[in-house]
Amino acid sequence: MNVGTAPHGFEPAPAVPEAHDESVGSEAFRAIDRMAEALAAQATGGISPAALAMATFDWALHLAAAPGKRAELGVKAARKAAKFLGWLAAAGAEGDTPPCIEPLPGDDRFGDERWHEPPFCMLAQSFLLTQQWWHNATHEVPGVTPHHEDVVSFAARQWLDMFSPSNNPFLNPEVLDKTLASGGANLAKGLQNWAEDAGRVMTGRPPVGAEDFRPGRDVAVTPGRVVFRNRLMELIQYAPATETTAAEPVLIVPAWIMKYYILDLSPENSLIRHLVAQGRTVFCISWRNPGAEDRDLGMEDYRRAGVMAAIDVVEAILPGRRIHAAGYCLGGTMLTIAAAAMASAGDRRLASLTLLAAQTDFTEPGELALFIDHSQMRFLESMMWNKGYLSADQMAGAFQLLRTNDLVWSRHVHDYLMGERRPMTDLMAWNADSTRMPYRMHAEYLQRLYIDNDLAAGRLLVDGRPAVIRHIDCPIFVVGTERDHVAPWKSVFKIQLLADTDVTFLLTGGGHNAGIVSPPGRPGRRYRVASRRAHDICTTPEAWAAAATRKTGSWWPEWTGWLDAVSEGGRNAPPAFGAPEKGLAPFEEAPGTYVFGR
Repeated sequence: MNVGTAPHGFEPAPAVPEAHDESVGSEAFRAIDRMAEALAAQATGGISPAALAMATFDWALHLAAAPGKRAELGVKAARKAAKFLGWLAAAGAEGDTPPCIEPLPGDDRFGDERWHEPPFCMLAQSFLLTQQWWHNATHEVPGVTPHHEDVVSFAARQWLDMFSPSNNPFLNPEVLDKTLASGGANLAKGLQNWAEDAGRVMTGRPPVGAEDFRPGRDVAVTPGRVVFRNRLMELIQYAPATETTAAEPVLIVPAWIMKYYILDLSPENSLIRHLVAQGRTVFCISWRNPGAEDRDLGMEDYRRAGVMAAIDVVEAILPGRRIHAAGYCLGGTMLTIAAAAMASAGDRRLASLTLLAAQTDFTEPGELALFIDHSQMRFLESMMWNKGYLSADQMAGAFQLLRTNDLVWSRHVHDYLMGERRPMTDLMAWNADSTRMPYRMHAEYLQRLYIDNDLAAGRLLVDGRPAVIRHIDCPIFVVGTERDHVAPWKSVFKIQLLADTDVTFLLTGGGHNAGIVSPPGRPGRRYRVASRRAHDICTTPEAWAAAATRKTGSWWPEWTGWLDAVSEGGRNAPPAFGAPEKGLAPFEEAPGTYVFGR
């Protein structure tokens, strides 16, 4: 086995020293606080009760002190009641009456035709009007902190979604029809599905059908070899698929919150296979799933032993070749930090930088910010302090809360009330194959980037120098997705305000994962793209979207065409695996071993 040594080896970054004036006794008291918070977290699912209480009190006190807002809400309630009663009267007189309110875009709970027939249409319309009123009640209350407003609105939405008539087997016409037609067999099958799912959760097994998508057999099957391994990551070099390959290689840095094969799913959905088929020499990092023993791994460890070690290895295998580096999600953010630090140090090994759904400015990080404030940070730190890491199920729970209609309640109706199973897909199976986050790294990441926004502000130091995005001088290609709850595209777009180089921004349909996994030939795909030169005037996201060129199809060919345009060196015979003469002999077939870590 090839275990990295200097300069590619792994030495944990020194821990931040504790304050010297804290006595052993003080540490004991702090440990008591940590243990109490960690125990409380088990009962609250990781949500800080203090954060939720502060948001609720802020909203309630300001609403109580705003007679104008309360009067406005009273008027709105009366108008909605009158609107609903008027619609009821019209619907009773005429059978084909348009609804008085339409669901929000993406809300498919009431899409079935039976929801447009009485009495079910009355339930749907009254629920949607109530939902709209609560949106008004939780927004624009004078004096409420914006973050608290978002938290209260989110909590109100969760409660409303829970009591939606679509989730009630006695009020959902689709469930009632299925129950009558099957004699209740759907409910029996649904109970069986629920029991099976609950058993798998309690025993730590993957969901039903995930076993049909095993890495190395069904997914992550693009041929390649592991050419380097250290404590933190494996580096995979993929086999060529063409007689000649582009001189400059591509290095992919996925997020360590996920298994790397999101970019190498089944062959028809693999971005890595697509790149190889286009004549690219591709390297990809496969992160190790950390455990309690890795609690002190920090952001600097992931930069040095991850991104920089991979760049060093690629350079050793292909000396003199500049590298096209691409990062996905958190991997893109870390890659940006590394690229900025390299530029500040005069390191010009990067030919281009590609960011896939990756944020660099965190002032507007989307709905994930609901779970990130100082109180919530303290709670998270205590949870991780207790275990040494943030567990995969805790992260999955947070992401599910952001999309309860899609990920929780639609499954509740389909699998448990209708008694049907959605067929497992490669993307769904990958999503269930989640990973952990080391205590120190996750705490640093949330504090320094989400809360303090040090990268965008130029305060993030690497080797004693600020990692300034403005110093990056290679061209940048950025992909945002329209329905991204993790990295909203308008937040991703802000790289254009921070970089002084040529930036091509592409906005594609879909969400954080499905928008990136967009192979050619799939119907209904579309995207917008436009380039900004280094000295062009910056614009707003809305103005950019209105002016950008609209295209149909997958964005993958657009990116590979851009790579061709910014590449140098022509095409050569494909390189051999690794560099045995430099201690980098290939030693294992892809996908390696770290991808199987649980």
